[in-house]
Amino acid sequence: MESKRNIYLQMEPIEKARAVFIDRFDFDRFLERQAIAVQEAVGRVTAEPVFARFSAPSCHQAAMDGIAVRAETTFGTTVDRPKALRIGQNAFFINTGQQIPEGTDAVIMIEYVTDLDEETVRIESGAYPWQNVRKLGEDIVATELILPQNHLITPYEIGALLNSGVFQVAVKEKPRVVIIPTGSELISPQDLSNGHLPHGRVVESNSAILGALIEACGGKYLSHPIVPDVFEEILDAVRAATQGGAHVVIISAGSSAGSEDYTASVIRQLGEVLVHGVTMMPGKPTVLGVINDRPVIGNPGYTVSAIMAFEEFTKPLIYRMLGIQQPERPRIKVQAARKMASKLGLDEFVRVKLGRVKGNIVASSLPRGAGSVTTLTEADGIIGIPSHVEGVQAGKVVEAELLKDLAHIENTIVVVGSHDNTLDVLANEMRVKDCRFGLSSSNVGSLGGLIALRNGYCHMAGSHLLDTETGIYNVSYIKRYIADLRVKLVNLVYREQGLIVLPGNPKGIRGIEDLARDDISFVNRQAGSGTRILLDYRLQELDISPESIKGYDQEEFTHMSVAVNVLSGATDTGLGIYAAAKALGLDFIPIVTEEYDLVIPEEFFEDEKIQLMLEVIQSRAFRERVEQLGGYDTSKTGTLVWPDSH
Repeated sequence: MESKRNIYLQMEPIEKARAVFIDRFDFDRFLERQAIAVQEAVGRVTAEPVFARFSAPSCHQAAMDGIAVRAETTFGTTVDRPKALRIGQNAFFINTGQQIPEGTDAVIMIEYVTDLDEETVRIESGAYPWQNVRKLGEDIVATELILPQNHLITPYEIGALLNSGVFQVAVKEKPRVVIIPTGSELISPQDLSNGHLPHGRVVESNSAILGALIEACGGKYLSHPIVPDVFEEILDAVRAATQGGAHVVIISAGSSAGSEDYTASVIRQLGEVLVHGVTMMPGKPTVLGVINDRPVIGNPGYTVSAIMAFEEFTKPLIYRMLGIQQPERPRIKVQAARKMASKLGLDEFVRVKLGRVKGNIVASSLPRGAGSVTTLTEADGIIGIPSHVEGVQAGKVVEAELLKDLAHIENTIVVVGSHDNTLDVLANEMRVKDCRFGLSSSNVGSLGGLIALRNGYCHMAGSHLLDTETGIYNVSYIKRYIADLRVKLVNLVYREQGLIVLPGNPKGIRGIEDLARDDISFVNRQAGSGTRILLDYRLQELDISPESIKGYDQEEFTHMSVAVNVLSGATDTGLGIYAAAKALGLDFIPIVTEEYDLVIPEEFFEDEKIQLMLEVIQSRAFRERVEQLGGYDTSKTGTLVWPDSH
């Protein structure tokens, strides 16, 4: 087929697109019945109502160890008027769960029975009828309904089924979802046994992610081999899947409007496109269609888009097919730590980190990249911004859908400010020390961290702001920006800051002065970061105009992002820490050793979370892990820098 640019049909809102798609199918006839052993039925959905065959208990049973008696024979017994009973005549020793002898209707606990001799016992209080007895059918009565149709079987219900005499149960077969990954650039993880990723290739991970999500919903997935960007091959793969045993087909990638995005055309040729394009971000290019009366979904190729499209369309489709209610994630009110921009006309799903600060759950947005799966692995929640709203202002209270347990969020230290690789080490060591506590960092630069502290959006800030007049780090900025906030300054590390270059330094860069060369491209850190302030100070010292540096306006938010830019060849150099260069096998030109501190308000300092963190920072294990990164001096790690400890 000749390559040509696709054109989106009119994009539909999420709710309308879902209704148009799911309401098209009659799911009552989709899934076959299967009879399986009850012991294997957890997580399956009943295909018909289940009724008890036996009563449970099946007879009157003792609920306690003791003696079985007929209650009326014990009436009038007191401590002052004890009564003697004959074993085997009007008293019968019995254990919990045993059938009580005929003619008895109560059990006196063994603790209240005194042996007089081998044939006689004494009691000092009477029993009432059915005391300490589980009566026939007390739990389950034969023929009563145990489980209704369309019920998700839980571990607790296995016992009820077995006790009621049900040993096999009719369940619905698991919806079979075939995933067809498309893309000539893709390579299967199984083909990377040597651990080397060929240049220009991309690991095909969407099938594994979507497959795990499908199974978590009660479905079963089958992954098709990778299909290259050839229309006829994709057509054949989709035709075979929809003519085979699949209940649902997902075509992974190729749903957008590029010249080699064939998904919509394939669905149109084999069936009908119901929706092409949904007013959501990420996930806008989603295609929804029908072939051979089977749902077919064209998922975007970017991982986050693929996951969000699954959440909005495939997931509700599977639950509707099974006939059970889709579980909802908890939602809580959160306060936006900074502005979250969004586009009018699109429902945006913003991934956020969460933590409780001063009584509020504070939300810090993660990067929006549709291909950045780490924005979901790091996210604690998702904030949905409706299509008619143009962003969320800082400080505004909105609703977030939780991706992680609320207890985890409550016990998270929120760090905002400058990026440093040791924060990742710290987060891991805290979790090893005490799994209740975690650390979440957002990278907005040192000044941004101080402002976040001032606004009450974090527990502490990471900062390395140099006062060029005194040579002292952070203190003058604390006095200038958060003078009304009583804080303690704790040293985390001293670190090497310098220029990151390709191995062998092919451009022969010697220092900051070379950044003004015409043949040098540079990647900068964001305004307000300590690294940016250091750079501007050095440029001023050298009388170099920022406008003369190619790439001065190109900004990144972390040292690792700077290093990746250099590694990829997108730029020749950037200012960053040695640890970032070492991690990616790059060369490093030292410029300065700087102080990186944690700014902690006194009101949080005695908090259990902060005290655990300080204990970890001062541990030998943490220092050894940090020193392995390279470029760090931990000789003062964990010490109080300001106010003066003396």
